[in-house]
Amino acid sequence: MKKVGIVMGSDSDLPIIKKATDTLKELDIPFEVHIYSAHRTPEEARDFSLNARENGFGVIICAAGMAAHLAGAVAANTTLPVIGIPCKSSVLDGMDALLSTVMMPPGIPVATVAINGGANAALLAAQIIAVEDSELAKKLDNKRKAAAEAVLQKDKSVLSQL
Repeated sequence: MKKVGIVMGSDSDLPIIKKATDTLKELDIPFEVHIYSAHRTPEEARDFSLNARENGFGVIICAAGMAAHLAGAVAANTTLPVIGIPCKSSVLDGMDALLSTVMMPPGIPVATVAINGGANAALLAAQIIAVEDSELAKKLDNKRKAAAEAVLQKDKSVLSQL
């Protein structure tokens, strides 16, 4: 199975990344986490991106706030799928990061999840890998069914209280 590469721009993004790693662990998907900055460590971010395919990665998740150029910088140096997680900061509530992540030029796509959407980034990465992995696809189907069942149980609970 291909690994998921996770790159965060700062250790302040760790709570968001933890949601992604917890989801990947639940699905038994191998991953590797790094802190690289598009602005402060551009060479390291570039090297990681250029060598990701050869190092066994199938998808890369990037989390960054404010200017949030990390996902775009990574995507510029690989043709692997890149998923951006815009992170909320104290300025503009993450809208700056969302716009920086989603507004990529033609030819350099970045799939973008919601602000602070670590779990969904991991699920999207899993869905990408599951295109070629039927066992993982089955795990994702089961996870989706369990989520639906949980909602229906809550529905019954609410109805019984009214």
